[in-house]
Amino acid sequence: MEKIELEIVTPEQLLFSGEVEEVVVPGSEGYLGILPGHAPLLSELQIGVISYRRDSQETKVFCSRGFVEVLPDRVSILAEAAELPDQIDVEQARAHQVQAEQLLGSDDPDTDYAQALLDLREAQIRLDLAEQSTAT
Repeated sequence: MEKIELEIVTPEQLLFSGEVEEVVVPGSEGYLGILPGHAPLLSELQIGVISYRRDSQETKVFCSRGFVEVLPDRVSILAEAAELPDQIDVEQARAHQVQAEQLLGSDDPDTDYAQALLDLREAQIRLDLAEQSTAT
């Protein structure tokens, strides 16, 4: 089976580097499936879950914004934040979820509702991913 080189990098760390069979990333136009030999492209990353399959085992990674560069033999992901499920601080994610929900329910005219929605989405994805990993 053909493989593609994957690298997931944040400003703080190299989260993953290795050969994989496939990668799925949350691109600017929705989720992108990437296999070896994929056409070159550059896309923004959205808040979501990166998944990759290595030796028939799937790994999921939370990501928050960034860029993905795809070449036929390589995928480079530069994310503002990326966490494996066991790295997610569940209590912090719950606190962010509550805070975002409170902002969305606010009557304050200075509330940045778009940012509150993004913060809520990020917290919910983190919590969902952490919950999925403990259920398996």
